[in-house]
Amino acid sequence: MPRATLKIIDNLADIPAPEWDALAGGDPTLSHAFFLALQQSGCAMPQYGWQAQFITLWQDEHLVGAMPLYRKMNSFGEHVFDFAWADAYQRHGLRYYPKLVCTVPFTPVTGRRLLAASDEMRSLLLKHALQYAKDTGVSSLHCLFLNEADALEAQTQGMMLRQDVQFHWRNPGYRDFDDFLASLSRDKRKRIRQERRKIREAGIEVQCVTGHQATAEQWSFFASCYLHTQRLHNSPHQLNEDFFQRIGAALPQHTLLVIATRDGRPIASALNYVNGDALHGRSWGTFEFHSGLHFETCYYKAIEYCIAHNIKTFEGGAGGEHKLARGFLPVVTRSAHWLEHPQFAQAVEDYLAQEADAMAEYVDDLKERSPFKK
Repeated sequence: MPRATLKIIDNLADIPAPEWDALAGGDPTLSHAFFLALQQSGCAMPQYGWQAQFITLWQDEHLVGAMPLYRKMNSFGEHVFDFAWADAYQRHGLRYYPKLVCTVPFTPVTGRRLLAASDEMRSLLLKHALQYAKDTGVSSLHCLFLNEADALEAQTQGMMLRQDVQFHWRNPGYRDFDDFLASLSRDKRKRIRQERRKIREAGIEVQCVTGHQATAEQWSFFASCYLHTQRLHNSPHQLNEDFFQRIGAALPQHTLLVIATRDGRPIASALNYVNGDALHGRSWGTFEFHSGLHFETCYYKAIEYCIAHNIKTFEGGAGGEHKLARGFLPVVTRSAHWLEHPQFAQAVEDYLAQEADAMAEYVDDLKERSPFKK
């Protein structure tokens, strides 16, 4: 077998889409089209702190390994929070940025990050990334939302593991939404029915629109909702309409819009990604505020869709302990970290050990508060 050649790629257009997608394994958030949309829409670009430095391996001019890596000048859009680490560096007169981050920008979805067909190439990708971090003098390397295999590889290569929690809904084979409700405890079932009834009484109708059905106007409406809500919350720069229009056109089989209307006018919308037997809830926005509208648009309609299409898992997005009362259960997410500074690395390692103990207790507590019948 010929030796793999390393190339650092700063423009995804330089990588053939079929070769990238062959390694991505069908995950829409890892697809060439998804990363290219982030780049060409201007969302993940240097002016916003994202400079692509993709680690790639080639044999006979064919791509055999890829790792989505960015040189970051801030910590926005990552959903794994290290602002306290950056502040600690600054207080000690040290530079935390730039750093290297292996992730899908603005997308807290667990998945593969070492894209390769063999374990040997996966290991080699991470070795090159760690060496690249050392050679370029950055403060650190961070790999976010790793699947179990990649987290184990990172730990094997000396990176520190960190855990967090998301809330996912599981479908054991429900016949319909009422069948799902029947599995919940009485108070949780009653609350959900009340929330859905309020939406109906407000004259709000909510429908699912697949990517193949969605029009450019519907994508534009979703984007305007999302951006309006982001501005209301003073959120930092994230995604824009150009990005959403691009993925709508490039990934129709993997996108699902949920659109709420009142008096014939759209008022709110949510975006989900369809990934095999999983649905990833990602972004939402609204122009009107009604009791239960967020839950109906972001959760309940998506759950109905999962049941109807035999989708096994619905990931409701980052954060949100309120999801627990609505049929979601805690799931541990993983990230891996390497810091160049020995003393700070030791301090972070000690902190992560304490955080892991606290996280384990938190997850146990969440499981004790399961919304399902005992």
